[in-house]
Parts: sequence; structure tokens; C-alpha cells
Amino acid sequence: MFSWLKKSASSCLGPIKRCVGMDNEQDLQILDDDENIWSNDLEKHFCGEFSFAVAQANPILEDQSQVETGPHATFVGVYDGHRGRDAASYISNHLAQHIQRLVRETGRMSENKIRIAFSETENGFLGHVRGHFGSRPLVATIGSCCLVGVICADILYVANLGDSRAVMGCLGRSNTIVAEQLTQDHNAREEDVRRELQALHPDDPEIVVQMQGIWRVKGMIKVSRSIGDAFLKSQEFALDESHPDFHLSEPLQRPVLSADPIITKRNLRPNDKFLIFASNGLWDYLTNEEAVEIVHKNPRLGIAKRLLMSAIKKGAERTNTPYRNIKTLPSWERRNVHDDITIVVIFIDPANASPHEISVRGFVNDVGSSNFSI
Repeated sequence: MFSWLKKSASSCLGPIKRCVGMDNEQDLQILDDDENIWSNDLEKHFCGEFSFAVAQANPILEDQSQVETGPHATFVGVYDGHRGRDAASYISNHLAQHIQRLVRETGRMSENKIRIAFSETENGFLGHVRGHFGSRPLVATIGSCCLVGVICADILYVANLGDSRAVMGCLGRSNTIVAEQLTQDHNAREEDVRRELQALHPDDPEIVVQMQGIWRVKGMIKVSRSIGDAFLKSQEFALDESHPDFHLSEPLQRPVLSADPIITKRNLRPNDKFLIFASNGLWDYLTNEEAVEIVHKNPRLGIAKRLLMSAIKKGAERTNTPYRNIKTLPSWERRNVHDDITIVVIFIDPANASPHEISVRGFVNDVGSSNFSI
């Protein structure tokens, strides 16, 4: 297993150099002093190491995330919630378990197992909504993007709903790093997403609406795929005129949003060096190329936090907010500078592997034991 990686691990990384993206260490210390920043700077997984960081901007952290490491597999989940964290929390407590159970039943990992696990998670959360809808109707508006990666032996599976993104850093010629996007952004700003929605709903001229320069599905949400958002999936969860922001003028004839993930399967290659899994809070500020360059040219220790810092600094520049003042902003103002941000960087390097089975949840300081074994 991974014999080709063992041969190339020491030769491909080269010496660490200070470069573009290598930010002032005082900036990193500012993040260390920020109670809205959490990081796990470096841990081992079965075929390498990983770095993990989260920034909270909303009054309640809506991003939920996890890394589960087993003796022969690694699971990464980034769940970008909206209008609350119920959906994201539900996903973090169920999706990995569903995948593990389905694989154990047959002894084989597959794309179909992941698809079934997504469906079971969606159905389970809709059951949660059904149980609370009478007393808490706005639970029907809560949803989450869902980005998942599973490395099993030398095969990578990536599944995605929404606009979180997975990007591979691949080594190119002359030791340059190349960014390979592994996911599609299910966001109405993308023309192909709008075309897909219009093809699925030919009788609905308002299936996508541009409002103040931003495309939204039914004028309400940017993403076209999610877990939850029950009011846009079934008439059972329709909200009346007492909730004008979420009231549909016409009864729902068919689901507007989908919970069917796009799944990519690929064999890991000798030039695959690391993966970046992140919520759109990162990609709103950094391009794929900028992100992989920062990871490639800087030390591994705390690299997810370094990416986080780069995104927050870009947000500060755009809003003319003094960077050092961001940590003092109340949550309702900080959200104007940047969104909740979750970043997991997975290095593929068996020379730094570990058989330890650990579970790490974003913004939770305890590293627990994991039963993720497939």
C-alpha cells in the first residue's frame, strides 16, 4: 500500500522557504489571541498528517466539521450550515456512521455507499424537522452544505452538496504546485447551475432570480443542493405569510433543492501532495491557486490557520477594517468582514503516517478516540 508514495515523500517536498503567502508571525499570534479562532495545528492520520482550523463569525458557529482517522481510512467532513446549525450538527453526528455501517455490511467502499449515506442523513434530518415543525416552524429553513472526503487505501472519494470545495495540490514540473479542483460549486452564481435549475423547472420563470447582483434560487438561497432546507423540498413544510422571508407565493410542486451529491472517485497519484477541504468562507477570498501555493511553500505546522489568516486579511482589506481590530468586533459586525470559515489540510505522506484512531471536531479542543474503520 502506498509504495510509490514512500519512495517520493522525501524527494518532492524540498526545503521550506519563506515566500509569498508566508505571513508575519505576529499576525498568527493575533489569531492565537482571538477567542473566535480554533485550530489543531498538526495531527497524524493513516497516510500522512493533517492541519485543521475554524473561524467563527456568526453569533452561533454554523460551520460544523470533523476528521476521523482509522487504521486504513481517513474521513473528512465540512458542513457549512445556514440559518442555524441544526442541520450541520445532525450531519456531523450521523453521516460518517452511516458510511461506516454501509461499508461494513458488504466489506467494500463504493460511491453508491456514500450516496446512500447522504440520502439516509437527509431523510433523518427531515424527520427531525417534522418532529419540531409544529412548535418551531423556522426549523424548516435550516440547512447545510456538505463536503466529505474519504481516503481508503490508495483511493480518494469526494462527495459534495453546496459551495464548499475540495482542491488537490499536485506537484508539477520544476517542483511547481498545481491546483486541481475536485468538486463543483452548486451555487446559483454559476451559469451551469442556473441552466440545470431552469431545465429541471421549465414552468417556473422565477426558479433563479438576481437580487442586488446576486443570483438566488427562488430569490432565497444561493446554493442549489443541500441537506435540509425542508421548506424548499416539500409542501409539507411550507411556511405561511407570517414568515414573509420564506413564504412561497405558489405551492411547491416538486423539490427546488436537491440532496443528491456529486461524487468523485480517483486513485491517488505519485504527484498528489495534499488536499484542502474548506467551506466557502475560504474560497470567497482565496483562489484555488493562491491556497495551494500557500500550503506548498510554508511549514506544515499550523498551515490551516495560516490559510485562515490569509482569508481574514483579505476580508479586512475589502471592508477597510483594521486587521488587528477584527477580534474586538461583536459577532453581528464581524460577519460583515468574513463568514464562518472551516479549513482542513490533508497531507498525503506515509512517512508521517500513524495507525492511531482519533476523532477531531472543529472548535472542540478535546481529541477523542474514533471508531471509523472501513
